[in-house]
Amino acid sequence: MPDDAVQSKSSGLIGKLLKPVELTGQKFLDIVEHVGSTLWLAMTAVGVCLKAMTHRKVRIGRAAVVTQIVRVGVSSILIVSLVSGAVGLILALQLAPPLDDFGVRDQLASIIGVAVFRELGPLIGAIVLTGFAGASIAAELGTMVVSEEIEALEAHALDPVRFLVVPRVLAATVSMTALGVISSFVAIGAALLISITALDIPFATYMNNTLEQAKLVDFITGVFKSMIFGLLIGAIACENGLAVKGGAAGVGKATTRTVVECIVAIVIADLIFTAIFFALDLN
Repeated sequence: MPDDAVQSKSSGLIGKLLKPVELTGQKFLDIVEHVGSTLWLAMTAVGVCLKAMTHRKVRIGRAAVVTQIVRVGVSSILIVSLVSGAVGLILALQLAPPLDDFGVRDQLASIIGVAVFRELGPLIGAIVLTGFAGASIAAELGTMVVSEEIEALEAHALDPVRFLVVPRVLAATVSMTALGVISSFVAIGAALLISITALDIPFATYMNNTLEQAKLVDFITGVFKSMIFGLLIGAIACENGLAVKGGAAGVGKATTRTVVECIVAIVIADLIFTAIFFALDLN
């Protein structure tokens, strides 16, 4: 066999062996690029909001923000309350039997209060808002990309980030902050109701244990997490919407990708903040 044929065959074999490595590296680079563009979009939106607070020439359409808050936040209150209330009932009913084994059923209020304010309230609100509003934002912006409305804005020297992204990111952040608080109180209220009616825990005992164990710092950390979750949902949804390619099929893919990425980002962010608060001894 000629030397050229041997070299060609060996190079082809090496190429096949390195193909998985190449695909893995390309996938990693794509993920890094996507994360970077999402963070850039979020920081740009925050920068525009800060400039609007300090410079009179930079304005954000209040009507657009209010419209998005109503569409994103107000419309989500019922479903968030329903889910968080159900979770509160589940927690109370599941925790009562094991606590009975130790004779401390009345401490159920302490556990639920801390868990809901720190973690479950913001998480429930964020996950529901992701499915309810995050996908909607991505589909809306993706449709605008497909119909070339974004190009029309750019042709008129209008910044899509300022006129489309900022109102949606701001609305998602404000709405998520409020929904996190609502979710927490509804869950605790539902647990209180089932504890009084079915678990024979007096109202005064439940409230005293909750107030004794759940501190103001628990509530503040929950509100802070909710705000960051809202920023992530708005930024990820807008980034995926603006990056749509391939017509209607691309809009569907962007919607699905938004929901998955938002949930993953929320859980990872929650883990990071929990580790930070634990290190600072805030928990």
